[in-house]
Amino acid sequence: MKKSRSIFTVVTFIAVLVSGCSNDFLTREPLAQLGQNSLETEDGVNGILLGAYAMLDGTGLDGQAPWENDIQAWVFNLASDDALKGTDAGDQPEESFLEAYDWQSFNGHITNKWRGLYKGVARANDAIVSARALAPEAISDENRAQIIAEATFLRGLFHMEARKMWRSPPYVGDDVFNINDVESTKVPNDREIWPLIEADFVAAAAILPETQAQVGRPTSWAAKAFLAKCKMYQGWDESGTANAAKLGEAKVILDEIVASGKYTLVPKFEDNFLIATRNNAESIFEVQYAVSSATGDASDQGMGLAHPYIDPWGCCGFYQVSQNLVDAFKTTGGLPELDTFAATHVSPDVNADGSSVYTGTLDPRIDHSVGRPGILYKGFKIYQTDFVRDITYAGPYFSKKHVAEPAGFGVSGWGNLSANNYRMMRYDMILLWLAEAEVEVGSLERARELVNEVRDRAANPAGFVPKATQGAERNDFTVEAGVPAANYDIAEYTLPWTDQATARKAVRFESRLEFSMEGHRIYDLQRWGIAAQVLNAYIASEAPFRIYLAGRSYTAPKNRYFPIPSQAIDRSYVEGVPTLTQDPNY
Repeated sequence: MKKSRSIFTVVTFIAVLVSGCSNDFLTREPLAQLGQNSLETEDGVNGILLGAYAMLDGTGLDGQAPWENDIQAWVFNLASDDALKGTDAGDQPEESFLEAYDWQSFNGHITNKWRGLYKGVARANDAIVSARALAPEAISDENRAQIIAEATFLRGLFHMEARKMWRSPPYVGDDVFNINDVESTKVPNDREIWPLIEADFVAAAAILPETQAQVGRPTSWAAKAFLAKCKMYQGWDESGTANAAKLGEAKVILDEIVASGKYTLVPKFEDNFLIATRNNAESIFEVQYAVSSATGDASDQGMGLAHPYIDPWGCCGFYQVSQNLVDAFKTTGGLPELDTFAATHVSPDVNADGSSVYTGTLDPRIDHSVGRPGILYKGFKIYQTDFVRDITYAGPYFSKKHVAEPAGFGVSGWGNLSANNYRMMRYDMILLWLAEAEVEVGSLERARELVNEVRDRAANPAGFVPKATQGAERNDFTVEAGVPAANYDIAEYTLPWTDQATARKAVRFESRLEFSMEGHRIYDLQRWGIAAQVLNAYIASEAPFRIYLAGRSYTAPKNRYFPIPSQAIDRSYVEGVPTLTQDPNY
């Protein structure tokens, strides 16, 4: 095996991130170099595999800020009805264009998302090719198969993320990949790649074990879950018409995962967003982060900007929350207001003592998802509008789930970095995807049962955010144990579901509440084929609060996908002809 390369080495598996959140971090020396002989060993190939894992968070690109390709996709979720760019008008203007549905092929965030995903594909292919090339005496058949299976899983994941972003991205397999030939990966984007992505997850599931000794490595169940996700993303066409065949295929897999008894909902909703409860009974696949006093290189760097503009963070005010999302958490009789939630608004105002003036009933998940005035924020202090960089620009609310709790804060030099893992695949996702599929096959009562299972967990009072009262100093507060922070009221759906359209709406609304601000919403709206309808209604409701959205619109089918970066097309030429072609909608 004749190869010449240098890669970042990883001391422990969880230290898989290799970029930073400031200019100083973006110019780092490699920790070590591996020579050719080192790479022709099992340890060497495992090092290559860890290099593929290192791309999961989207960092590791020269000249790229880590948030541009963060696996949590908050930058692209700005185009949803959940999120606002936040900060102020002049910071990161490319994100403002994404938020306003002005998507251009030269947008650097779109370009670097492409670069990061296909670098991940390249590293996964390198691991596969290198593992196959090892001599029989250098590795056991079992270990070779495991390396190839894990790399195949990662290749499927990176391609899946690309297919969510673009209408016709290329698929690059190990059959064409040659690390010494830059031309080898210049393959055309002239075919639908979902079948190839599915094949990767099928192949991985056949070899991967049911459990892994090291957290962060995929299991056969994780591969099956991502295979089901692929099928759910093919479940509706651009007009919103269901694909019964694909949804049926997904249902078989989702039923298998539920029946396995392998996973269960954790008792408290917030346990999916705390460092202390990583890799729990609900987790199917997590992106592993780590941070120490010596380094934040393995932390969640891509989320560094998305922290409040006040101590102890002080940077940078990105990824605020829309009024529309806040209003979606209102309840009547414990149930969401499916059709009328945007007609009235949750007030951000506070009383003289700093407590929220709003006394209406709310789904308790709101205060684990949104920082809002008068409510304790992740145990740090009572949230007020001083958390926001420019309230006149992006309003009073802020994101919350990804922020570490106080026990995990301030370990590295920049306290915004943490080891708060990204739960990329969870059991609640399995339940709600299965509910979606049950609705489309007509099993409305089974769908209701699944939604109620998720709502029952959210209703656990032990998981409610507690009430806190402000002390004499800004950082002083007193928690009133056993007293909820707001008028929480959440109930199960008790009446039978008899209308498919209403059931469909209820399941989709539940997904918004359960996964808000986790980077999924824009892709959910697009896969359901309802983005134009929902987002144009959102613009109409949000523009009175955020005037920069006035006159904006989501255009279908153009905005269902992002344009292929012009840089990628320019670099795809072979013998004077580009192998990549632009989405015809652009």
